[in-house]
Amino acid sequence: MNPSRFEPGAHQSPPDTYYAATANRALDYPPLQGEVKVDVCVIGGGFTGINTAIELAQRGFSVALVEARRIGWGASGRNGGQLIRGIGHDVERFARWVGEDGVRAFKRMGIAAMQIVRERIELHDIACDLTWGFCDVANRPSDLERFAREQADLEELGYPHEVRLLPREQLHEVIGSNRYWGGLVDMGSGHLHPLNLALGEAVLAKRLGVHLYEHSPVTDIRYGNELRVRTVRGEVHARNLVLACNAYIGRLEPWLSSKVMPAGSYLIATEPLPRALAQQVLPQNMAVCDQRIALDYFRLTADRRLLFGGACHYSGRDPQDIGAYMRPKMLAVFPQLDGMRIDYQWGGMIGIGANRLPQIGRLPRRANVYYAQAYSGHGLNTTHLAANLLAEAIAGQEGGGFDLFAKVPHASFPGGARLRSPLLALGMLYHRLLERR
Repeated sequence: MNPSRFEPGAHQSPPDTYYAATANRALDYPPLQGEVKVDVCVIGGGFTGINTAIELAQRGFSVALVEARRIGWGASGRNGGQLIRGIGHDVERFARWVGEDGVRAFKRMGIAAMQIVRERIELHDIACDLTWGFCDVANRPSDLERFAREQADLEELGYPHEVRLLPREQLHEVIGSNRYWGGLVDMGSGHLHPLNLALGEAVLAKRLGVHLYEHSPVTDIRYGNELRVRTVRGEVHARNLVLACNAYIGRLEPWLSSKVMPAGSYLIATEPLPRALAQQVLPQNMAVCDQRIALDYFRLTADRRLLFGGACHYSGRDPQDIGAYMRPKMLAVFPQLDGMRIDYQWGGMIGIGANRLPQIGRLPRRANVYYAQAYSGHGLNTTHLAANLLAEAIAGQEGGGFDLFAKVPHASFPGGARLRSPLLALGMLYHRLLERR
């Protein structure tokens, strides 16, 4: 996988993240050497790739997974750890392509995706600090009206978990901040240690017989009835191929690359908070996310650090000092943390599509090449859903969710590789100015 100019640290080691420092296992898989022949080759060792490999192996397929760096190196091992139901933003917009029944199916899949993650963790005893409880917080009164509609929608869908509206005067029950107008609590969403989940799932994939190769960037793909995936030192022969690179696809497949925008997201983690202060900041240990375009999201870690993230960037340039950039944002929400040390700071790229719906399908005119990307901030659950749908399609079980996603067209970002990021950054600036008004 060739490095993209949008890719932070393309020639460097992964950043010194809180997750890397607290990983509960160290994995070391060899680079691909020589020739390997399998049913399916998967490119990408994040949640999409690992879980597609798991789903395929459970269905009896032989699978080889090649990763350019390390398992969980990209967004899967660096994200905010927020496990939130749903597959996208305002899925009602897609009724013109999938109908009202399709919209309801999308909403049900957003709930089912959570169950896939829950069952994978529980069934295989993956230690990843899974904690239930999430709160969307309102930046303006109109957000509360949308929360009320969302609550009613979930009740109609038969959502099995507690969902409750919190007016402003009750919000202190879940967050020690006066910044917000209220919230929507969802006990079927929560948070976890994403790198430990990815590493645990890689162990499961290996146990199921998946061939895992790290440090194996793909240099060339030869398409045909038998696919050839070449790396620097080896080659995979396969009947089917899954492209699971998301924001890090670079120039490997230009058609896919044009439809996903790599966007920088940045996080800091404080020193461990005194127990009383942690209780004051997030009394019920929920994950929290606000509603702005350049959203803030935050939660407590298992060792009581505040992990605070956001500041979605489309410029392709990281802040010179992420800690200095993010700290004022954290203090605007929690001024009581003034004086607390920042122990970790890092960033990474998430993949965003023009319409904010995950892109799941086949490459045009290549019936044996599948892809999934552009999760737009909902990657923890939708990657697992995508993996399930990809495996079903490869196994010939089409006609369900895979076909539904494939019906929705996805626009390419304008401007080509050089201009699409600056153009989108300009557009996002316009929307932020409207938001401030």
